[in-house]
Amino acid sequence: MSKSKGKAQDGKGPTFEQALARLEKIVEKLDDGNLPLDDAIALFKEGTALAKNCRDKLADAEVQVKEALKTSAGDDDVDLDGEDDELGDEDDIDEEE
Repeated sequence: MSKSKGKAQDGKGPTFEQALARLEKIVEKLDDGNLPLDDAIALFKEGTALAKNCRDKLADAEVQVKEALKTSAGDDDVDLDGEDDELGDEDDIDEEE
């Protein structure tokens, strides 16, 4: 039994890459401006759904990366933005008045 083309392996719609590619095509069509209003609205609705799908997949990927980093580092406070919550302000270290 084959899976339908354009669907993610988990059955929850297109993969991130497929959704992003479709979203780019929709944006191109809408930017062209030569669509009847009903078609433009339908594409806009499809595009907003695809954008939400992409945001959700990115958020899920971020959670997975954080969990993987925690597991590999054995640290519960992994921060992807590069800030270390345990260290104080550098100015505090230099102050000896």
